[in-house]
Amino acid sequence: MVNIVSVEPKSHAEKCGLRAGDILLTINGNEINDVLDYRFYIMEKSLSLSVHRGAEILCLEIKKGEYDDIGLEFSTYLMDEKKRCRNNCIFCFIDQNPHGMRETVYFKDDDERLSFLMGNYVTLTNLKKSDIERIIKMRISPINISVHTTDKELRCKMMNNRFAGECLEYMQMLDNAGISINAQLVLCRGINDGAYLQKSLSDLLTLKNIESIALVPCGLTAHREGLYPLTPYDKESALSVLEIANNAGDAAYKEKGARLVYPSDEFYLLAELEMPNAEYYEGYPQLENGVGMIRSDTDEFLECLENIEEIEYNREVSIATGFAAYRFISNLAKTAENKLNGLKVNVYPVRNDFFGGSVTVSGLVTGGDIINQLKGKPLGSELLIPENMLRAEGDMFLDNITLAELKKALSVPVTVVSRGGYELCEAITGKKCEF
Repeated sequence: MVNIVSVEPKSHAEKCGLRAGDILLTINGNEINDVLDYRFYIMEKSLSLSVHRGAEILCLEIKKGEYDDIGLEFSTYLMDEKKRCRNNCIFCFIDQNPHGMRETVYFKDDDERLSFLMGNYVTLTNLKKSDIERIIKMRISPINISVHTTDKELRCKMMNNRFAGECLEYMQMLDNAGISINAQLVLCRGINDGAYLQKSLSDLLTLKNIESIALVPCGLTAHREGLYPLTPYDKESALSVLEIANNAGDAAYKEKGARLVYPSDEFYLLAELEMPNAEYYEGYPQLENGVGMIRSDTDEFLECLENIEEIEYNREVSIATGFAAYRFISNLAKTAENKLNGLKVNVYPVRNDFFGGSVTVSGLVTGGDIINQLKGKPLGSELLIPENMLRAEGDMFLDNITLAELKKALSVPVTVVSRGGYELCEAITGKKCEF
């Protein structure tokens, strides 16, 4: 049962007599506990809602279109609290955050509902068999699973959870029921790579409904006091991962007609190799996981640039990025400068002093590091930053520096650029692509 906090005016819910403050108990006899129950059971054209109002239990009827919403609002998006992670993974990034950050940064979620609704990855360790049966009943697909390894003993060790190995059986249950699976393996050098990685890929590729497998190196900050000793990947170890991944991908392509195995861009950067072409990524199923992002953004940027008006420019802008993407962004900026007379683009890699120099991705660059390293540098008419540097509300960096504070400190307008090559090209040139 869940509390209704508001009812949309003129909605089905208002017309049938529902009010703010009512407690929703059941829909068509099915108990409602969270957003998945609610969204699944309101799909019917004819609804019978049981609600608790004061001392009364009321039964209200709704007739509607099959996919129509009924107009109820609840106190939280999930209609209850997010599920906290039960694991203590040896590579957990949240454990490596410095002290003094805002409270929400330290929350570890592992919520299967967010896998379906928001694309989050879950370990399955929060679930019971009944939860898996509910996913199957509701045909929630795809499910994004943080696998890390298919060796049960090693998975328990990596997650510091004695049930982590048993949960792999849930993945087989989902596959047998026809639920599509996207898998993620966070790789720790010398632990779940090498022969363990070969086994994990071999096991995952036996699943009938596996859609993609992403390989991502664990992120290591300078704040690992007392944590499990881990070593960052270097060129040689990254090349080894790529060899295993691409051998497995080649074999999958021959057998299934799809590669399915995709190393993240960071492995290619560490190995000092060029990114594969777009065909390699087969529609970019793991783009939000940093897989194929550089190739996708490059192709989009160049396509957009071809359609930008070639006038005489009098424009200078700057871009703040992490060290990982610096060469890639610099190459795109230089290409734009070479084509468009009078355009100047300053690209600044920001060293991550907040988390430590080994953290090089742009999404973890903080406002304080940008201010300290760019203050006094030529910035032109505006500074461009990627939107992933900011929290979801788009107003604050991880170190609690606000966008307004950044603008004031650097005395320059700051433009937040949405992810994608088209958006970056338009932000750099100040022009819209004309397709």
